[in-house]
Amino acid sequence: MTMTADERVADVGMARRLLIRPELGAVVGLVVVFVFFSAQSPVFRSPAGIANWLDPAATLGIMAVAVALLMIGGEFDLSAGVLTGTSGLILVTLATRFGFNVWLAMLAGLVVALAVGLANGLIVTRTRLPSFIVTLGTFLMLQGVNLGVTKAITGTVQVSGLRRAEGFEGASAVLAGTIEIGGTSFRIAILWWILVTAVATWVLMRSRAGNWIFAVGGNEQAARAVGVPAARTKIALFMTTAFAAWLVGSILALRYTSVQANIGIGQEFIYIIAAVIGGCLLTGGYGSAIGAAIGAVIFGMADKGIVFLGWDADWFKFFLGGMLLLATLANRLVRRYAEEVKH
Repeated sequence: MTMTADERVADVGMARRLLIRPELGAVVGLVVVFVFFSAQSPVFRSPAGIANWLDPAATLGIMAVAVALLMIGGEFDLSAGVLTGTSGLILVTLATRFGFNVWLAMLAGLVVALAVGLANGLIVTRTRLPSFIVTLGTFLMLQGVNLGVTKAITGTVQVSGLRRAEGFEGASAVLAGTIEIGGTSFRIAILWWILVTAVATWVLMRSRAGNWIFAVGGNEQAARAVGVPAARTKIALFMTTAFAAWLVGSILALRYTSVQANIGIGQEFIYIIAAVIGGCLLTGGYGSAIGAAIGAVIFGMADKGIVFLGWDADWFKFFLGGMLLLATLANRLVRRYAEEVKH
């Protein structure tokens, strides 16, 4: 009798295992972009330059990792960008106009953000409407609320003065401060980004919840048939994205001590681009948190590298579009190869 090895324990070799990793394309892109800008700008590869491009990568990376989890679960959230603005506006408005302690104002912002995430998840899972449509509606409503309420309270589209609020110094040190490494100042948001990426990676790769996320994103009906709590999983993913939006909104509000009512609008597409560059498929069921974090690094390097080289900033959008197309093609090829290896 001939024994056939189970594909789950088949030895596909280290090289093949690396080739089917979703973040492979992002790693290659990271190396190419770093070498390109480093060769032309010594400042880019200096400690100060690295701190400079890790700064935008950190806040983007927090959101990109959360959005990647949601995309792996087969859904999108177009309200994620504007929700960062909503969270920041709640924080600054409550602290400066109503005398709230900054920590309490942040807690209020968190409650609102999680409520928005819960609403998005419930509507998507209960009505079966596409998350694209549901969160587009949420995006428009939040945009209107942000502008309308801010104008009603301040008479302008900006709320400022957070620095004078009680509890600002402590909250700023925790979320918006800097740390010295080798004589160079790095934003503490980078540590939050690393923490979020590490937790998301552990959830995806080492927990039952991670199995559920991949299952509902790959085939929701099959996942339900084997007992996966698909609705709860998707609601949790929407709330995770909302939590990340609150964290980023709070970081930016504490950093700049003021918030514009239109902040965050359009950023949702940048989050999705970073996740796709990091290996996520638009169809769900495939991707990684580390890949999304790498996608954010590529974004940060391009954003600041173009400035270091003295190029017109308009080229940045061209770069993003090109990276998105290349990443989508690379992800498709890697996914196809991964399926061939399994069979």
